[in-house]
Order: sequence, then structure tokens, then C-alpha cells
Amino acid sequence: MITNSSEGSFGFISDNIKYIRSEIDDAASKSGRSVDDIRLMAVTKTVSVEAINFAIEHCGIDLIGENKVQEFLSKKDLLKLDNVEKHLIGHLQTNKVRKILGQVDMIQSVDSLHLAQIISKESDKMGISTDVLLEINIGDEENKTGFDKSEFFESLCAISELPSIRVKGMMTIPPICDSNLQLEKYFASMNEYYHQIKEKSFDNFDFEILSMGMSGDYKEAIIHGSNLVRVGSAIFGARIYK
Repeated sequence: MITNSSEGSFGFISDNIKYIRSEIDDAASKSGRSVDDIRLMAVTKTVSVEAINFAIEHCGIDLIGENKVQEFLSKKDLLKLDNVEKHLIGHLQTNKVRKILGQVDMIQSVDSLHLAQIISKESDKMGISTDVLLEINIGDEENKTGFDKSEFFESLCAISELPSIRVKGMMTIPPICDSNLQLEKYFASMNEYYHQIKEKSFDNFDFEILSMGMSGDYKEAIIHGSNLVRVGSAIFGARIYK
């Protein structure tokens, strides 16, 4: 876990965020958009409460993403979350759906029709509506979660009929690539899928978010249409797992 004991030791976080925002500004300009159209998420996996709070209180971070349900819940009450949006971005097991509903503002990692159905069912029981993104396995990787491109379109009609969820867009994590050209092909393909679905009319679809790009590739993702980038180690430093 990334830990530091005093605010004075967190200056690197401020410097990193300033640099990332300048890079986002540059990429937004290259894509013909305003920097205001791009949201920066601070990914807080393994990051200490103190470091997260510093980023929120001193660096203007207003969107955080956590990978694991239990880790988020263990930190939540200690975080300064007024006016901060919280997303779950990691794989969500169906037996943990009820634990996270109502605790975050969005679940980005809806990777199957079955999971969407469980979220809908449990949200309905709780009398809430849950915002979600649909995760696409853009590289058709066998060991990665997400909708297969071949099954995705078949699932959309069923998802559109589910109560108590709002589909706000899509997200992806591309395969590890040997070249930027290969990486950008995946981002461009994802952007094409996003706009194809956005043009369709579904009852509970309100497409406004294309979430792609992380610490090593957020600039390329923005150039190819991303409007939400998920950045962790480039903000907080390399993760240390205990």
C-alpha cells in the first residue's frame, strides 16, 4: 500500500496531477475538444487514506475510482468525500453487488448481462437507480472480463429493458500492445462502438461517458475519444502490495 504520514510528504502528488492535467489539455486540443470535456479520475487502489485526502483537498480531485468493494468500504468513512464522485472500476462479483449499491455513484465494470440483471434486481429492491458503464473486451482476450464484441449487441436490448439501472456509457482496458499504433487501433475501435450505440434509442441508455485510458496511455485514449481517464500510479506512485 502506498503510504505517507504527513501532508508535507505529498508534494509529488500535486506535481504529478499538475503535469497530468497539462498532458490532458494537450491531448484534448489534439482531439478538437476542450480540456473541460475530459474528466480525470484518481484511481485509489492500495493508496492510503491520507494520500487520497491530500489529492482531494489540495489538488482538486473530485472523482475517485476503487477496484475492490471491500477496500473501498474500509476507506470510505475516513475519506473527505463531500463533492467527490465515487466509482467502482474493478471486476464486481455478483455476491458483492448488494454491498456496493448505494455506496458509489457509478459501477463502471458491468461486464455481462447476468451482472446487469443482478444490479437491476438488487437496486429495485433497495428503491434506488444505479448508474453503470458497460465494459467491453475490445481485444477479445480470453483471460479478461468484459462483453465480447460478438455478444454485446445481442445483450443491449435485454439490458435496455432492465429497471433501476441507467447505462451512462462504456469502458474498456485494451490489451498490452507492442506499439502505439496497435494501441490506438483498439481505442479507435472502441470509440466507433461507443458512437454506434449512442446513436441508437434505448429506454435506459443515456450515453455520455467513454471511459478508457490509464496511467500509461491516457493521452492516446483522449485523442481517440475518451472523456474519462483512470489514472492511479502516475498520480500516487508505483503501488506497493502487502
